[in-house]
Amino acid sequence: MDREKIEEVRARVSCATVLLQAGFILDKRESSRRALKFRRGADILIVTHQGAGWFDPLSERKGDVFTLARLLGETSFPAAVERLGGLIGFHSAPIVPDVSMRRRPASIRERWLSRPAMTLGSPTYRYLSETRALPPSILHLAAKRDLIRQGPFGSAWFRHEDESGQLSGWEERGPQWRGFSNGGSKTVFSFGSCEPVRICITEAAIDALSLATLEKVRPDTLYASTGGGWSPSTVRIIETIAANTILVAATDADPQGEVYADRLRHIAELIGCDFSRVRPPAIDWNEELKKRRESGELAHARQAASRVKLRPPHGGP
Repeated sequence: MDREKIEEVRARVSCATVLLQAGFILDKRESSRRALKFRRGADILIVTHQGAGWFDPLSERKGDVFTLARLLGETSFPAAVERLGGLIGFHSAPIVPDVSMRRRPASIRERWLSRPAMTLGSPTYRYLSETRALPPSILHLAAKRDLIRQGPFGSAWFRHEDESGQLSGWEERGPQWRGFSNGGSKTVFSFGSCEPVRICITEAAIDALSLATLEKVRPDTLYASTGGGWSPSTVRIIETIAANTILVAATDADPQGEVYADRLRHIAELIGCDFSRVRPPAIDWNEELKKRRESGELAHARQAASRVKLRPPHGGP
């Protein structure tokens, strides 16, 4: 195959042009000069590197203009090169959004408030209850505290708060997506007692809620998540909330979980509080919760909200 032709196509044919030709439409509102979001029905693809690359935000798929052509239906690499060669010199209408015309980027607080609250039967609720095995009672308590909002495509957003109790960001978890809010700061997600004797630290909000379920929401316990992060703010918050309590490292049963547990042990030593290490029987607490549900061992007993004095909101989002 002519190597020069391949390199010419790679240099002169934009992934954006290929998508436009395939019937995709640019979502100007959610695009930037560095990342152009294209939609075709339920399909979403992001074009990056000034048109030279692309990725699927809902999967691991990514590549250059040739892999994009193969994704869109070309049966072979030679066929992709031939078809793309016909797009050399093709100029579509300008597709890069005019930054001067775009509205001011929404703040973390505005983005959180723009998402619907989690409600019974919503896609987020179904994902957490059916796929993640979290019982309605736990989801009701978390929604009442505004700890969970509905993210896009059935995903869930789990609220993180800073040292003053203000929204700092959120963990994002969904059937095909996991991440953290762009522009947000990982601090701590927390659920449970407002006067805890015991603080259980997990690596993910879903694990914190899973452990709370398995322990039937102990009224003396605050269940927290670092979202897999370990910022100075996270350390300061843990030092503050764990003072005069038992600090429990409830991180995953794997090497990374042990590293996090050692960090928590060090914090306990620094602030002079008691320390305990609790490992999930499965790789993490949500896997353990799902195993127990499948085996019938876990009965989703009614959780009495009245017996758990939940932490109140800190001045709203």
